[in-house]
Amino acid sequence: MKMDASIPVQKNVDYEMNIDSLGINGEGIGRIDGFTVFVEGALAGERVLVKIVKVTKSYAYGKLLHVIQASKYRIEPKCPHYKRCGGCQLQHLAYEAQLNYKRQLVKDALERIGRLEDVKVNPTIGMDDPWSYRNKAQFPVGLVKNRLAIGFFAARSHDLIDVQSCPIQHGITAKVNSLVRRFINTYNVPVYDESTHKGIIRHVVTRVGFKSNQLMVIIVTKGDLPRKRELVDILREGIPGITSIVQNIQNEKTNVILGKGNITLWGKDHILDAISDLKFKISPLSFFQVNPVQTEKLYAKALEYAALTGSEKVIDAYCGIGTISLFLARKAAKVYGVEVVEQAIEDAKENARLNGIENAEFIEGESEVIIPRLARLGLHADVVVVDPPRKGCDEALLKTIVEMAPDRMVYVSCNPATLARDLKFLTENGYRLGEVQPVDMFPHTSHVETVVLLSRV
Repeated sequence: MKMDASIPVQKNVDYEMNIDSLGINGEGIGRIDGFTVFVEGALAGERVLVKIVKVTKSYAYGKLLHVIQASKYRIEPKCPHYKRCGGCQLQHLAYEAQLNYKRQLVKDALERIGRLEDVKVNPTIGMDDPWSYRNKAQFPVGLVKNRLAIGFFAARSHDLIDVQSCPIQHGITAKVNSLVRRFINTYNVPVYDESTHKGIIRHVVTRVGFKSNQLMVIIVTKGDLPRKRELVDILREGIPGITSIVQNIQNEKTNVILGKGNITLWGKDHILDAISDLKFKISPLSFFQVNPVQTEKLYAKALEYAALTGSEKVIDAYCGIGTISLFLARKAAKVYGVEVVEQAIEDAKENARLNGIENAEFIEGESEVIIPRLARLGLHADVVVVDPPRKGCDEALLKTIVEMAPDRMVYVSCNPATLARDLKFLTENGYRLGEVQPVDMFPHTSHVETVVLLSRV
């Protein structure tokens, strides 16, 4: 292939370069003769030796060969699998610097995508101990060189890495996986093969109540699970006090981990946990924030921004199992939670009953359909809270919110790019941007959660 003379780098050639900043996935970004090069594993302020592995018309990717001059924030990763595993992106970066990076990530998105000037982004709210924070783990099961492997996929692949323990997961998950390994090996239970769609056990999933100390183990299978009684005995003997053992059936040829069918093999079909002093029922398919320590901080900030006095009507769009809704309901006159997932709405109603909250009403359906309907029926919300998926809010929903003209809006986002896009629309249509607060829900990854206050002009 003929080389473009205007591109100063060539594939499979080594170059020295300086790294200026970090990208949205935690990769280092620098330039060679003005040409942008992305380098996974490099940090801002470093001089590195890279091999160019991919070249496009406007940028290239380099493989990090050697750090010539290291950043003062470079540290040794805690996990031995870090360089291969796709779960974390920032374990080689000191935690203080991770928090600064995430603040800058949000600020850059608001300025570049949202065209918002002079935005004040507060320092990221971090953790005192940013390890063992996840209450939900999902481990694929398979064979690697004809040996059983339970672990994680390597970055950007389905190459399975056998992992004995993971430092960002609750410690009990390592014990669970050890017991499931013993069960599979003792009884020769076939494990799933993605390429042939044969085998039985596909994933091991754990859900842990940090405050309740309750544990659910979910074995995801393609079909029927042999030796169920033996599995239950091994888990109960190995983990006294286990709350729930569930078989989830996923027989589709898909990357979606959980299927819709659940069979309770032993104990309850759910566990309980709490955020602050509110209790929540968590079933196998429930969405529940994976970092309970930071969730409490996130919701406290959302509640602070909502500034409820007890007389307000509040709409909570994308309400899930009602977590934010119930916090709001204790300070508001009435809360309407809207969520498209039927099981989540049933869980939300059950969670309201569990906490004795009677002023929260939960409605199943798409927020962009239900909330305009509520508006046509005459509902005026004083405060609207949105916590959308990564794709952000549907424009129809944003238009309805603008027409409804609530005094305040609280936007909880897991994606700075779509947050910036939606804030651009809202600030161009009658709302003033107030505080922007990043919260580190996922330490050692490039993900950041953000809470934003908007007020009607």
